[in-house]
Amino acid sequence: MTERISSREQLNALRDKYTAAIEHEPVRILVCAGTGCQASGSLAVWEKMSELAAGTEVSVEFGAEIAHGKNFPAVHKSGCLGFCEQGPLVRIEPLGVLYTKVKPEDCEEIFDVTVRNKDIVHRLLYKNKITGEECFNQDEIPFYKGQTRVVLRTCGKIDPESIDEAIAAGEYQALAKALFTMSQEEVIKTVLDSKLRGRGGGGFVAGKKWQQVAGQPEKIRYIVCNGDEGDPGAFMDCSIMEGDPHRMIEGMIIAAYAVGAQEGYIYVRAEYPLAVKRLNLAIKQATERGLLGDNILGSGFSFRLNINRGAGAFVCGEGSALTASIEGKRGMPRVKPPRTVEQGLFGKPTVLNNVETYANVPQIILDGAEWYRSIGTENSPGTKTFALTGAVRNTGLVEVPFGITPRKIIFDIGGGIRNDKKFKAVQIGGPSGGCLTESQLDEPLDFDSVKKLGVIVGSGGLVVMDEDTCMVEVARFFMEFTHRESCGKCVPCREGTLRMLETLERIVAGQGEMKDIDELRTLADLIIHTALCGLGKSAPLPVVSTLNAFPEEYIAHIQDKKCPAHVCQKLKQYIIDEAKCRSCSKCARGCPVQAIDGKPKVPYVINQDKCIKCGACQSACPFKAIYVA
Repeated sequence: MTERISSREQLNALRDKYTAAIEHEPVRILVCAGTGCQASGSLAVWEKMSELAAGTEVSVEFGAEIAHGKNFPAVHKSGCLGFCEQGPLVRIEPLGVLYTKVKPEDCEEIFDVTVRNKDIVHRLLYKNKITGEECFNQDEIPFYKGQTRVVLRTCGKIDPESIDEAIAAGEYQALAKALFTMSQEEVIKTVLDSKLRGRGGGGFVAGKKWQQVAGQPEKIRYIVCNGDEGDPGAFMDCSIMEGDPHRMIEGMIIAAYAVGAQEGYIYVRAEYPLAVKRLNLAIKQATERGLLGDNILGSGFSFRLNINRGAGAFVCGEGSALTASIEGKRGMPRVKPPRTVEQGLFGKPTVLNNVETYANVPQIILDGAEWYRSIGTENSPGTKTFALTGAVRNTGLVEVPFGITPRKIIFDIGGGIRNDKKFKAVQIGGPSGGCLTESQLDEPLDFDSVKKLGVIVGSGGLVVMDEDTCMVEVARFFMEFTHRESCGKCVPCREGTLRMLETLERIVAGQGEMKDIDELRTLADLIIHTALCGLGKSAPLPVVSTLNAFPEEYIAHIQDKKCPAHVCQKLKQYIIDEAKCRSCSKCARGCPVQAIDGKPKVPYVINQDKCIKCGACQSACPFKAIYVA
């Protein structure tokens, strides 16, 4: 029978009980079961580990002896460890060893060598790509060394589907502290003093939102969590919801207590089925335990949580569009004021923050505002999670203090550029952001500093690009995304992004004119200053930043009709290297438009007027004699 928690003292007693139970597991095996590792086959690893553990008794010297039963290893699923490039990941406690790229066929060796004999399977350890040294545990790996994990502190260390493990990790302690030792005003003041800024993109001070909602005459108020996360390549909020859903839920309950709300909503993308599953389970568990619902912890305070699944509209990351979607309306932004803090969900005052923002709150309540401000910078305190993707060696989820430089993230944590290519740019802030170049890599990364560079932190996507990237095509890609995702309510966004996209498409097709550059800048300025919502206003930023940083690439596409990176298909020119050509005729036979001429013992030639740039000749050539100019 589920044990309902009706007091702070009972919560503390259960924390001690569950902590002792974990410590008494003779061997604890944690298999990463985040979306990334699941895609790499981690569930098959978990199943094999569970099968082996059921018949493997281990000596008690390996860990503490359990009070009853046999000493079988305990196998658990964990949340995302962040090091997606090396998944599936498996942690073995209490040794602290982290194994990478584990396959089901590796499990028996892990049991024989590590679980039974307390030794190491060296081939499964991560090896430092620079020094070649083996990294025995997580803290030795460069990917983790440069991180400061606050929001992600328990991700990968606990079973996200077990509220017992969440309680053992200290979760809901901040809620108990707030309910029993702090007034509503004190909670708001603590969050205000911490200078916590919203992690959803705008960087608005979270405590000010709470203060404004608490001060409204309307007493029906709502707490809403934005878990929509529509940026391409972003998975920060997803990993938090999957890996430690109780931390975010606890932050929402604290916010509800602070502003006097009794109901909340979590808005999650339908494309996040695992996050939805674990959130539903976490809400069910917390309600059964008396940590959600009526009379939480016997305090007299009540709060209920609901989950709404969005259809994946990028615009629903905007506050008023998100609340409209929850209400069952089409997700479209509205004119402001009134703002969400005054008239939000169902026309009532609403606190709207994203997943990462709420997940910061419990530790701020426990350790205080001064502790939080000791991390990061003066005006951007704390940490930020980033999804590090693209042409970087170590892709994954990282959490770093504000003020760190992009160079440290990309080259120290990320391991540098894949295949020893040259760094070219990093897209920050997703489709609403822009590009930073080599000369900007040593600038501090925080809300205010990056604005001076013409970009935004956004929700936290970092897409690294190497020398083989065409920046004009990057701008076209993001503009295509923002135009497709435009809700169409305002003319500047609906029509302006279309005109910009059409212009960019002409340029990458070799049909651009020099006047197009001025037209792009004019349209960008118009959209930035007249679009209805923040998403529309920021839509042109990728184009503006690439125009500023890489004007020569636009000129090459327009004047020379060449793509310097050899990416744009219609600007490619396929050439046959006479020295390598063996006159085998395979290229000519594979050409769909008969654009290749030649005869025996004479190098073949491509007729550029007839060539349709399909690349079939290059694929057909067994001697690698065809290259792109």
